[in-house]
Amino acid sequence: MTDLEKGKTNAIISYLHIIGCIIAMVMNSDAEKKSAFASFHIRQSLGLTLLSMLLGSTISNFDSWYVTGPFYLFFIVLWTYGFIGAIQGQMNMIPLLGPFFQKLFKGL
Repeated sequence: MTDLEKGKTNAIISYLHIIGCIIAMVMNSDAEKKSAFASFHIRQSLGLTLLSMLLGSTISNFDSWYVTGPFYLFFIVLWTYGFIGAIQGQMNMIPLLGPFFQKLFKGL
């Protein structure tokens, strides 16, 4: 069984918000079943999720769709990019933020 086959399910699960990230981290923590592919996508999705929650709590205070709309659209596009990459078995970093997330969460 290849690394991609072992980790694809965990990679997809990791994009299901914070609960999915936690579940994927637990499932990928076993040394025998650990997958570099899953770890890559867990780092990407965890970074996206935490950043969107952190910035979203501030942005949501604005009572204008002109401010909140582009913010949420930006994160939906990035999330979709990562999710489709996980489904297709690709390790493409999320534009702009991907390398930062890989460095920040390198211990996962």
